[in-house]
Amino acid sequence: MHISYIKHSDIDKERWDKRIAESANQLIYAYSYYLDLMSKNWDALILNDYEAVMPLTWNKKFGISYLRQPAFTQQLGIFGNIFFDEKVTESFINKALKIFPFAEINLNYANEYKDGATNKCNLILPLNRSFQEIEKNFRKDFVSKLKNNNLIYEPANDAESVIELFRENYDHKLRIALNTYHDWFLLCNQLQSRGQILVRKVSTAEGQLISTALFLKDNRRIYYVMSTTLPAGRKQQANYFLLYQTIKEFAEQDLIFDFEGSEIPSIKSFFLKFGAVEQPYPFVKINNLSFPKKLLKNGYDYLKKIS
Repeated sequence: MHISYIKHSDIDKERWDKRIAESANQLIYAYSYYLDLMSKNWDALILNDYEAVMPLTWNKKFGISYLRQPAFTQQLGIFGNIFFDEKVTESFINKALKIFPFAEINLNYANEYKDGATNKCNLILPLNRSFQEIEKNFRKDFVSKLKNNNLIYEPANDAESVIELFRENYDHKLRIALNTYHDWFLLCNQLQSRGQILVRKVSTAEGQLISTALFLKDNRRIYYVMSTTLPAGRKQQANYFLLYQTIKEFAEQDLIFDFEGSEIPSIKSFFLKFGAVEQPYPFVKINNLSFPKKLLKNGYDYLKKIS
């Protein structure tokens, strides 16, 4: 294998996106137009002649260049039509660490890697069956309630309002930078022009908005990336209803519904009620910095935790 490190300016974006589109493990996060907006800096590792590719999303602080996972980008790693056993993945990671000795990144579900990695949880639901077949695996204790309420589920076009509602309700917990929201909004606008954004909302019979969700979509997956359920909606299980209706809407299509997680037990339990199955992916944390820089980075991480 010949793996080359390619600077961002030298990446052939057309060939890059073609490789992602034709990869068995294609994910929307790996396309160049997604990375260009969600990662200020990204270079690449390329196997042979674009046989397999790995984006290197990086940042620099205190003179240290390091690999990081961009916001709203669950999985990256290596993409292609080769078998990503541990040896192949290790070759890519070792090459990356020669350039960036510190890394905190997520690979993707097809990348086998154990050294310095832990598995993170993702949950998916294949939709290529009738809704009746899919519904058989739903938790029975909430299905009857969802069928007998007076809520209204409908499509919408305003991604900006979903993002703003999410920011207003959850930013005190997540503390996402305003410039990150700005980049995310620009990306959603671009994806909407490509037909890759779905916005769905739930209202009461009186027209009160109680739950919203924003999904990404490609030719293989629907990604559940952002949702907000208001207090009135929680009382009526509006988020259950929204997901139930979205799954019903896209049933019998050759798609996977991607719940995007989660490591939080209560959220994981919520997704499992829809018959979701686990599809884990590796999280890699490696610190090969020299002694003084390693202390600096460890100190910076500590300050982040206590601030």
